[in-house]
Amino acid sequence: MPTGESGEAWAAVLERLDDAAKVTGIDPDIHRMLRTPKRVLEVAIPVRMDDGRVEVFTGWRVHHDTTRGPAKGGIRFHPDVDAAEVTALAAGMTLKTAVAGLPFGGAKGGVRCDPTKLSLGELERLTRRYTYEISPLLGPDIDIPAPDVNTDGRVMAWLMDTLSMVRGQSLPASVTGKPLSVGGTRGHAGATSSGVLVCARAAFAALDMPFVGGRAVIQGFGKVGAPLAFLLASAGMRVVAVSDVGGAVHNPGGLDPFALSDHVGERGTVAGFEGGDRIAESEMWQLECELAVPAALAGAIDADVARVLGARVIVEAANGPTLPAADPILDQRGIAVVPDILANAGGVTVSYFEWAQSLQGYAWEEELVATRLRKVMDEAFTAVWAKADTLQISLRRAAFALAVERVAEAIAARGLFP
Repeated sequence: MPTGESGEAWAAVLERLDDAAKVTGIDPDIHRMLRTPKRVLEVAIPVRMDDGRVEVFTGWRVHHDTTRGPAKGGIRFHPDVDAAEVTALAAGMTLKTAVAGLPFGGAKGGVRCDPTKLSLGELERLTRRYTYEISPLLGPDIDIPAPDVNTDGRVMAWLMDTLSMVRGQSLPASVTGKPLSVGGTRGHAGATSSGVLVCARAAFAALDMPFVGGRAVIQGFGKVGAPLAFLLASAGMRVVAVSDVGGAVHNPGGLDPFALSDHVGERGTVAGFEGGDRIAESEMWQLECELAVPAALAGAIDADVARVLGARVIVEAANGPTLPAADPILDQRGIAVVPDILANAGGVTVSYFEWAQSLQGYAWEEELVATRLRKVMDEAFTAVWAKADTLQISLRRAAFALAVERVAEAIAARGLFP
């Protein structure tokens, strides 16, 4: 795999897989299998642009492991995405679905592009051609994509329609995160944020820390960070700082998430929000608080940030936000970390519910979705906490150990073909 940030992400996954294999003592042959993705498909995506020229983009779909069920994982459109990043994220999905106890394997997809520079027509043509190119890997019992960075329900509807046209049959269960009008589920929007809230509450309870009145900082105010700010404030926490690509704002009395959301809707960034003072993101991490939530891209918390972090608990809403070099520093400082493969599993859990509903042809009530989401997340947290307590290791090492054990058990049960 290449070097750079994406190469570091894959190296981080391998490092943590190796540690989990050591902790659990799984079969060395299974360990070697988990260190290698099942398949990596790279495709060229020629797109007719609005000015008539043809631009060729590059896309990927990676299956890391599908022993426990069909591959599951989002699709991101980003100018920096590459094979190493997608592979690391696919492996994360293998582990995440195992921790949550879902009958899925791990996958991820990506297209190297800047969607902000594409017209709606160009974005649709890009999505449909990408879907066509990876279509041999897709299907309700093979691989079920979902939204990720810079993709949404509209993109998922295009994906489902394209695959349905290619196959000549209706395939609503071939994708999740769809609009309600084409078989989406109630409760999907904000599901990741809801799962983060469940984990934050559970962590505070386990650590005997009061949740109401606690202070939180959030890195990222997008699809996860923005709903989470509302949820935390509604649950009684003070969100004292928020950052995004445009800057960061701070108010020790608590930011108003409604007003901040309106501001971001108008300006496209939290920067310049009148309800808070401008602050550097590096300063935000140093603020004294009870909870820090990285909800942006990977690698946000490195060793330098870990040394100055002012929070007592980290709940990882983003994928891979903490680099391995930061882990021992956080452990030494007594900062509890609820890892990404547990904390942000709410999104894939509700995707599982949507897949099940699409297969059944029967829509659930939103209250049922919310109740079952809380149950899955609570059970996953309890299992990870118990593993950490039994082995006297961090929550991250425990989550990886639990996931690897569950995947290894499935591999051993199925055996090796031929």
